[in-house]
Amino acid sequence: MINSVVMFIRGLVVLGAVMFIFIGCCRSLGKKPEYFCLIPCEFNATNAFMEVNALAAITPRHSGSPGAQKAAEYLLSRLRALGIQSSLDEFNHETPVGKVLFRNVIAVLSGRKTADKSADKWIVIGAHYDAKAGIAVDFQGANDSGSGVGILLELARNIKSHSTNLPVNFLFAFFDGEECVTRYGSNDGLHGSRRLAEQFVKDGRSIKTRAVIILDMVGDRDLNVTIPGNSALSLVSALFKAAEAEGTRDKFTLRTSRILDDHVPFLAAGMPAIDIIDFEYGSKPGLNDYWHTPQDTVDKLSIQSIGIIGRTVLRLLDDLIRAK
Repeated sequence: MINSVVMFIRGLVVLGAVMFIFIGCCRSLGKKPEYFCLIPCEFNATNAFMEVNALAAITPRHSGSPGAQKAAEYLLSRLRALGIQSSLDEFNHETPVGKVLFRNVIAVLSGRKTADKSADKWIVIGAHYDAKAGIAVDFQGANDSGSGVGILLELARNIKSHSTNLPVNFLFAFFDGEECVTRYGSNDGLHGSRRLAEQFVKDGRSIKTRAVIILDMVGDRDLNVTIPGNSALSLVSALFKAAEAEGTRDKFTLRTSRILDDHVPFLAAGMPAIDIIDFEYGSKPGLNDYWHTPQDTVDKLSIQSIGIIGRTVLRLLDDLIRAK
């Protein structure tokens, strides 16, 4: 009898060790377990960079332009090619130059159905695809807005590969109208994000939203992500923890000043939101002299920076969906 008990205990210890190794492999070796797991090293920065190049080639693409429509249709086609449920949300808003037709591109990966309805929760990841008007006829907007879009497309592809077992709903939002015409205000700028935030409040998804993560200007060779002070502190803490685990913590800092970006409408609607942005994009450290100039071109970006952001965000997402 004693021998049987000892053998049973040894069996439990061995099983526990195997499970520990198995869980470790989930993150480090890319194994596909039965439970949900996002694996940072699976983020393909080369794929993301190719997506940046493709969007940057569509010029100009300020809101209301033929280029913006072409960009929206391109994004929709890419998402559908990945097998992700996607739609084009067209809407008119008044702007300082009159009424403009905007187009948000929305993609959804639905969570599995569970008895406790945990999959009713939402995580939103967004980036704007419009570029500033009036810069140049061939203005690429490679970092602002191409870098965020490229990373978001690759994140969508990666998460789709695990979509048979998603514990939450993921919404990937490609916003139109982030850029203002003259000065940010109630009818100038943040059109796409305000539209989606209002929809979430109206249909009740806002109270089920765990996180809204905005990616903007995140491909700079000299990467120095400066999280604005008007981000949800819980998400800032979670991001820093994920960066520490991923070995990228030195690339992320918290600034005391606020930034008006696509995370703001969600914060105003009571949803936790964070703006992952590198607002030092220039010829020297600390400068921003490439921003909103013809110098915002693909050659100023790096695959390494894009990979750092992609891997860190994947780890952040994995941590968020495991948190109780």
